[in-house]
Amino acid sequence: MIKTKKAEIALLTDHRYTAETADEDDWYFKNILYEDELLQNALREHGITSIRVDWADPDVDWSNFQCAVFRTTWDYFDRISEFRPWLEKASSQTRLYNKPSLIWWNLDKHYLADLEKKGIPIVPSLFFETGSTINLKNLLDETGWDEAVIKPCVSGAARHTYRINKNNAGDFQEKVQSLLAEESFILQPFISNVMDSGEDTLVIIDGQYTHAVRKLPKKGDFRVQDDHGGTVHSYQPTKEQIELAEKAMAACPSAPVYGRVDMVKDENKNWAVMELELIEPELWLRENPDAAKQFGRAISRIL
Repeated sequence: MIKTKKAEIALLTDHRYTAETADEDDWYFKNILYEDELLQNALREHGITSIRVDWADPDVDWSNFQCAVFRTTWDYFDRISEFRPWLEKASSQTRLYNKPSLIWWNLDKHYLADLEKKGIPIVPSLFFETGSTINLKNLLDETGWDEAVIKPCVSGAARHTYRINKNNAGDFQEKVQSLLAEESFILQPFISNVMDSGEDTLVIIDGQYTHAVRKLPKKGDFRVQDDHGGTVHSYQPTKEQIELAEKAMAACPSAPVYGRVDMVKDENKNWAVMELELIEPELWLRENPDAAKQFGRAISRIL
């Protein structure tokens, strides 16, 4: 166990990103290090020290830190059976941000139903619980959706995310049904605008909008994640988008310190929330270094 306190704050990452330097051609890791450096510099302005720590490192004594801030724990959804008990343990030893209650809530995409109940427009969503039996083709007939996207309720980086239509539904039927034996799924209509306009991501820190990016899929794909060839572009959102993002954050069970709202235009040309990212959102601080200073101020305030 770590016996001495090396810093006041742990910036949580995963085992792939604990090195202090990146290979010359590793632009992905360079971005991670640069954005964490921006935040660390901002914290330093408030007299707060911080170090980057692997969330799953069994030798860490979390009580050595005043708090731990989720940054790039981008393997948690692949290690969910480890992450859940770790979250319980760590939250008993130090403060976590965002709060554990928000992490538990945001961990599962059922949170979208909670947002909808509070008047937040979301992409229409149907949930299928673990152990359910479904027929994908029949679901398309019943909903009237020409195409849909189905994915696990606990997922990230487009894990087990499939685009289905009436012609290929049979190809995914057995796969999805077998996965349903172990986890719940969400079905949403495929938003065709994503192919051309992508998803707009608005960053909210301390309840206020800071900046935005637009994520575009590669040609012929619908997945906007860079893992699948997607690209990120600077973007200036509309007033309507900013209001929706701030309203969505305000509808959370408690106020997040930071987070991200991903939204798309639905088939009726209305903005709808696709995802709310509160656990380990990529914040694209490199697009707006001043947002890192706002992030640092928010952490300083809560400490």
